[in-house]
Amino acid sequence: MPLSASRVQEHLRGVAVGLLTPFDEDGEINHDELAENVRDLYDEGIHTFLATANISEYHSLSHGERVDSAETAVEALPDDACVLAGVGGSGRSARKLLTAYDDVGVDAHMVMPLDHTYVHEMAAIEYYRDLADTAVAPLVPYARGFDPSVTFLAALTRVDGVVGIKYAIEDPVTLGEAVAAGADDVVWVNGLAEPYAVSLWAEGVEGFSAGVSNFRPEIGLELLDALRGEDWEYARELRDICLPYQRFRDETGSENTIPGALSVPAVKKGLELAGFNAGAVRPPIRSLSQADERRAEELYNQLDDDVARVVR
Repeated sequence: MPLSASRVQEHLRGVAVGLLTPFDEDGEINHDELAENVRDLYDEGIHTFLATANISEYHSLSHGERVDSAETAVEALPDDACVLAGVGGSGRSARKLLTAYDDVGVDAHMVMPLDHTYVHEMAAIEYYRDLADTAVAPLVPYARGFDPSVTFLAALTRVDGVVGIKYAIEDPVTLGEAVAAGADDVVWVNGLAEPYAVSLWAEGVEGFSAGVSNFRPEIGLELLDALRGEDWEYARELRDICLPYQRFRDETGSENTIPGALSVPAVKKGLELAGFNAGAVRPPIRSLSQADERRAEELYNQLDDDVARVVR
């Protein structure tokens, strides 16, 4: 039985881990490995999961693969866990995916960043309303990749069925204005991971999605406790030990000029080093070069040392 909207909001006030998709050598999803990762992360204290998200290689998955991956996560977890499944694209395809996700029992739908080249803000609000009319589970829109107005963000909080907003824009001022102007019963989530956990918390977010905490969940859980307890010095220490690996994720990698190309393979390498299942990636993402693999190992070892030194 999926969680109620209020229970989903309780989970949004925590650490949400993205579920990376473990592809085998033939490019197929290994659902046994995905389920094992989900169970292991739950056992380590993570109870909120982002299935078929950007970090799951959402855009490289077919409709059927998205539904099957979400179902694997739902079936692997006990009833007190929360699974949000990514959905986006055209209204027709998104509605079809929403219905399929509801049928397999997801707890909420994370509406992916708008991927249209030209967007009208109020037309986007209508898009979200249309999805909310179709969905059974509540919506959590993911704001990323554009420069929204405060008016748009405030209107988004008042769409029936929206219970939270994942804010992944490097603009804390707009966030603060939107929190003040928006509905009081919507949970704002930091979608920029640990580096922005302290600054965006001060503007009104109540939870965050994981970066290095995807493979070292104890860091994210400790950081959440520090933020809730207003232990700002400790929170900054925890944030700072995440920065080297997070900055590595932002890099282009070899034979490429596009920033962020290392993001997914870097996290998959972190999963592997932490003892989780990782698997290959699909184009247009490329695996780490040998040189970047060595750097990832060095940065992971540094992170490991820092965790032993800093985490209480």
